[in-house]
Amino acid sequence: MAPWYAWTPWGGEFWVARLLLQRGIALTYLVGFLVAARQFRPLAGEDGLLPLGQYVERYEFRQKPSLFYFLDSDRALAAGAWLGVVLAALALVGIPGRFGTPVYVFVWTVMWGLYLSFVNAGQTFYGFGWESMLCEAGFLAIFLGAPDLIAPAVVIYLFRWVEFRNMLGAGLIKIRGDDCWRELTCMDYHYETQPMPNPLSWVAHRLPDRFHRVEVLGNHVVELAVPFFYFGPPRVAAAAGVATVGFHLWLMLTGNFAFLSFLSIVLAGSLFADVVLAGVIPFSVPAAGSLAPLPLWYQVAVAGLAVLVAALSYYPVRNMISSTQAMNRAFDPLNLVNTYGAFGSITRDRFELVVQGTDDAVVTDDTEWETYEFPGKPTDPERLPPQWAPYHLRLDWQLWFAAMSPSPARHPWFVHFLAKLLAGDDGARSLLRTDPFPDDPPKHVRALRYRYGFTSFGELRESGRWWSRERVGIYYGPVSLDDSRFRLTLQRQGWEVPEPEGNESEEREVIARIAGTE
Repeated sequence: MAPWYAWTPWGGEFWVARLLLQRGIALTYLVGFLVAARQFRPLAGEDGLLPLGQYVERYEFRQKPSLFYFLDSDRALAAGAWLGVVLAALALVGIPGRFGTPVYVFVWTVMWGLYLSFVNAGQTFYGFGWESMLCEAGFLAIFLGAPDLIAPAVVIYLFRWVEFRNMLGAGLIKIRGDDCWRELTCMDYHYETQPMPNPLSWVAHRLPDRFHRVEVLGNHVVELAVPFFYFGPPRVAAAAGVATVGFHLWLMLTGNFAFLSFLSIVLAGSLFADVVLAGVIPFSVPAAGSLAPLPLWYQVAVAGLAVLVAALSYYPVRNMISSTQAMNRAFDPLNLVNTYGAFGSITRDRFELVVQGTDDAVVTDDTEWETYEFPGKPTDPERLPPQWAPYHLRLDWQLWFAAMSPSPARHPWFVHFLAKLLAGDDGARSLLRTDPFPDDPPKHVRALRYRYGFTSFGELRESGRWWSRERVGIYYGPVSLDDSRFRLTLQRQGWEVPEPEGNESEEREVIARIAGTE
């Protein structure tokens, strides 16, 4: 006779949904840890653009807990990232679940703790909504259980609750944030001004205005109405899931949004009950009666999880219904229950920073400048916008934010980035697509600010240029590593800059005349 706790109201109709969630979150973790392995050290490592020591000095552990609060070295960062890659790869093929529930829980808990550590220590470069969403989804995944257990329906519904806040939060902040969402005109600008266009963005931008109006209207339906059907009967929830997946597939086809859309599609897997997928999927689903019941301790843990999520949902819900709704915010240091929402406002003009260097010891009006290229962001007007998502180019994204303002005052990491280019730093150079100074670093660098726009079909055919651009002004520089104003800027931001070997007064006068750098 089965023990008294074998009967459970937690359900057994979500075996496929659990599989989709586990594999999808594992793949997202894999991408996230690969990004950390390749980019975290030059961005936020010991000597990163925002050094790890600044995180340690600025926060107490309880405010932003991270393993790297104590293990604050590049070696620890690399070990954590590559350990995450290995564990995520194992989880992707289902290895932890084959060794029973305790091993499964341990592996998924380690992955969650590692990724949370990178997010909390990553400062500005990890300040994106999809980072906290992965932390939240990864924490819930700990409670999904091994494949030989009944899939706990409570946890599946908690995933639906994440997707609900993700979609509805985005819809509400659009309606509140910009008139163009109410006037159905936002898509006239979105494809051209989004953070990082992809190969189809130019095509999408050139679609008829009437299509763009329908797009915005469809956006409102999918984000403001469809989420309420997530909690309906199986076929209703599945229909809502199809709409949500289709919506995010279009975003993936027409833009680079890191793993935001991919993870949103993964979360939509929770909307498909086994009964709906019967006869559709190419493999058989185990009958609920053939699966082991959840152990008592696991049922208690799942019940505790439900209570915890309910309690922590108060502030995200209050934020979501508030007229002063904040976008993408975590309300607890572990990122367990968060508020989401993207593109509350749409920029009408696209600005880009073009970073250049020269070997000239003295900058004059005749100085020739060489341009640095970045992997994803537009620089060369003739280059087709590339596809990178779900991989996240963190520096390229931050350069998009920096270009919005006419000076780097709000983006102190940018000045440090220029210093590293002048010093020939290998970490900073690893974030570039092309380095025009492969052997010796330049003597001076500068950053120009341009306004970019997609070309017309005729312009593309005649010139081969995907972008037209016009120079707006000088963003920063020209500067050399021993420039006094450059030095003061870095020192005010807490960085150590070596003293110059000599007094280059003539050089500085030219810099002041050309750039007026302060």
